[in-house]
Amino acid sequence: MSKLILLIGMMLGFADLLGAQHPHRVVVTDFGAAPGSGKDAVPAIRRALAACRKKGRAILVFPKGRYDLYPDSAEKKEYFLSNTSSETECPSKWKTIGMMLEGMKDLTVEGNGSMLICHGKMITFAMDNCDRIVLRDLELDFQRPTMSEFTIENIAPNAIDVRVHPDSWYKLDSGRLTWYGEGWVARQAHCIRIDPSTQAMFYANEEYEQLMRSQVMETGRFQLSFRGAFDTSRFSRGNIFTVRDPVRDEVGALILSSRNVRLQNLGMHYMHGLGILSQYSEDIFMDSVMIEPMKGSGRRIASFADGMHFSGCKGTIRIAHCRFNGLHDDAINVHGTHLQIVEKRPGNQLVLRFMHPQTYGFEAFRERDSIAFVHPSSLGLYATGRVQHALRLSDREILLTLDKAVPSSVHAGDVVENTTWTPRVIVRNCLITGSNTRGILVTTRRKVVIEGNAFRRLGMQAILIADDALSWYESGPVRDVLIRNNSFTWCGHLIRPAYAIVMAPEDHQLTDTPVHRNIRIENNRFSGFSDAVMAARSVKGLSFINNIVRYTEPGDPAARCLLVACRQVTIRNNQYLQKR
Repeated sequence: MSKLILLIGMMLGFADLLGAQHPHRVVVTDFGAAPGSGKDAVPAIRRALAACRKKGRAILVFPKGRYDLYPDSAEKKEYFLSNTSSETECPSKWKTIGMMLEGMKDLTVEGNGSMLICHGKMITFAMDNCDRIVLRDLELDFQRPTMSEFTIENIAPNAIDVRVHPDSWYKLDSGRLTWYGEGWVARQAHCIRIDPSTQAMFYANEEYEQLMRSQVMETGRFQLSFRGAFDTSRFSRGNIFTVRDPVRDEVGALILSSRNVRLQNLGMHYMHGLGILSQYSEDIFMDSVMIEPMKGSGRRIASFADGMHFSGCKGTIRIAHCRFNGLHDDAINVHGTHLQIVEKRPGNQLVLRFMHPQTYGFEAFRERDSIAFVHPSSLGLYATGRVQHALRLSDREILLTLDKAVPSSVHAGDVVENTTWTPRVIVRNCLITGSNTRGILVTTRRKVVIEGNAFRRLGMQAILIADDALSWYESGPVRDVLIRNNSFTWCGHLIRPAYAIVMAPEDHQLTDTPVHRNIRIENNRFSGFSDAVMAARSVKGLSFINNIVRYTEPGDPAARCLLVACRQVTIRNNQYLQKR
């Protein structure tokens, strides 16, 4: 009998092992999704996800096709999100989520090349408190993007004719133009102009406002004529105007309080709001994520703001083989958040406040997190501590209890950084282009590798290493950065000098201790229109070695690198070539 029991136990254990090796397949069409029908697929996806949760380890399968996601049946949840909107811009923090993964583990979402079409304004997908999630082989777009686009066809001082992209819906009322969509109307405007001949992007709010002050008439389907007095010196025939209401009331996608997340072979063809926001999450791999308009769509913008934004993450962020093309803001931004001390209570307690209007309300500290105390004017770290408890007092303020007494050197007005939630960052073999701002912003004290990437036609710096405690309050210092084997082509056309790589901490008070350390820039290729390559402020241990710099316009060799308050700088074995 004992042998029989042992045999049965072994068989059951082997069955469990097989189950662990072979996840359950859950197919969305079995739960009512009808690809290509235009029917709302959200209820079916929700039922299928519930089945996945019961199965344990599962694969959620989308048979290839188009699936429409509508806001009426989508999940609604309150989220306070970094770098999004202020109390005035967007008082409500309730978000609409097309595909909600909450509390899920060991799940693979297999898209098979399917297209998810979002309607209205929404977060395309959210992962909230999830672990070991793979989302792959999906395309995501919007039926009516919240970006409106039109092309200048004819231009004169008193008349401008334009062709509106068919995906940009508009209406005319008494000669005034209004952009609208599914459940929304644009109230404000932020405009960026694209010159297709160079692929360069320019701020164009003044030019757009001139058009909006004029009389508008419809001369044909998606054909408009503006009549008035125009300054036509700042744009030309063929230029494309891209305009949006600037309020970030949603984000493109959300990864929140999650771990071990992999996005693979995704096409993010439009995102409303900040982009893919990862907030207080750990170990994220962005593998072949293409943030660009759908081929053949004729659209030029794929993201309302940033491409990928990481706020308060830890572990390793890996971004590989991704493309960024057509963004109204930065391609990649990695940072923490400085909170200001507004009250020092006796013993071991501090009251902290979120300072930037668009960043507040989220859980910035957890039990046992390590913290650093920083002088905001110099960004100098002068003391450390450990969190025993964090209590939310309001949307803006947190009561922090430390495991020991607050150091006597700490004063109200200083800032606190969470040093536990700081990630390692690896960005490899990506193409970053089509933005009027920056390519990569990174401020983390852990190791950073930026390698084998191509930066092309960015309006500002290709790479910016900042850190500040008086403006955006985005922390913190870098300690180990390698920038190697990248190409930088025509970056910085909106700023002069047009430095491709900039280290610019906002330390308004320089001290004997530099903010950043150990930055190596090696074996890169620069091709630009002026003389500037690199600018660095307050860095200790900076090397610029074995790089090739090609100038396409005459420049002053002395202006190639600007150094302010830097120490232990090595610049050698670089080639400077002037194109004739």
